Amino acid sequence: MAAAAVNGPFSFDVTEADFESAVLERSLQVPVLLDCWAPWCGPCRSLGPVLEKLAAAYDGRFVLAKLDTDQAPNLSAALQIRSIPLVMLFIGGQPVDQFLGALPEGKVREFLDRHLTEPASPVEALRAEAAELGDDEALPLLHEALSIEPGHVEATLDLAERLIGRGEHAPAQALLEGLPGEAMGHRYAALMGRIELAAHRPEGDPVALAARVAANPRDFEARFGLAALLAHDGRWPAAFEQLLDTVLRDKAEWREKARQQLVAWFDVCPDAEAVSRGRRYLGMYLN
Repeated sequence: MAAAAVNGPFSFDVTEADFESAVLERSLQVPVLLDCWAPWCGPCRSLGPVLEKLAAAYDGRFVLAKLDTDQAPNLSAALQIRSIPLVMLFIGGQPVDQFLGALPEGKVREFLDRHLTEPASPVEALRAEAAELGDDEALPLLHEALSIEPGHVEATLDLAERLIGRGEHAPAQALLEGLPGEAMGHRYAALMGRIELAAHRPEGDPVALAARVAANPRDFEARFGLAALLAHDGRWPAAFEQLLDTVLRDKAEWREKARQQLVAWFDVCPDAEAVSRGRRYLGMYLN
């Protein structure tokens, strides 16, 4: 982190892998302030604590997402970041304003107050609190949020994701299927994908498949079978490794099949770090 500050209940780090869900989709429910920084940037180190302080002081009226631009070259190019620190405010899935440089606290407050005229809703406050807790503590808060506003899209997705993480796929699927069509975005599709993946265990013996791969690293059929079993069990880094090795070793049909499967699984995998690493190595191996 640029400012050597500890993430609080209203701040978090964001990467290329989760930018769409953590910034764009989340800004449909609560304004997201994106702090674009880098470890070598001196002004970033002075601005960071100011933004952290204000995120806590505004108590859920916005959330702070922190993007290390050194680790996100593609996203930095897409956002046309040419100088840092750059702070962008996203509301309703779109950037609505920005400022450049390490402004003093008073100026940052003026910037925020131009856009944040209403306090956070009770539902958003409950969601923000739940996000910092384990499943046992978070589930009652999310149920309470939905009792206040039944059908709230993001609270429903939060609850479904928690249930999927606990292996409670049937109630999670019922929640998701109750959402309106306009809510069926990227996060909805990813959660439904996780449910579908968990519902059908692939055939095969992982020990036997691993032995085949060890005996013949170019046994791509065995690699695919092993990867499918590993993904079903939630062992995403190991599943990705099998397909990445296929991309590295083959230059024809299996390479393309592995690429397609990796891209599909990147959208489903809940492990942002594993996805980020997988995307990075896939790009390296394809170039």
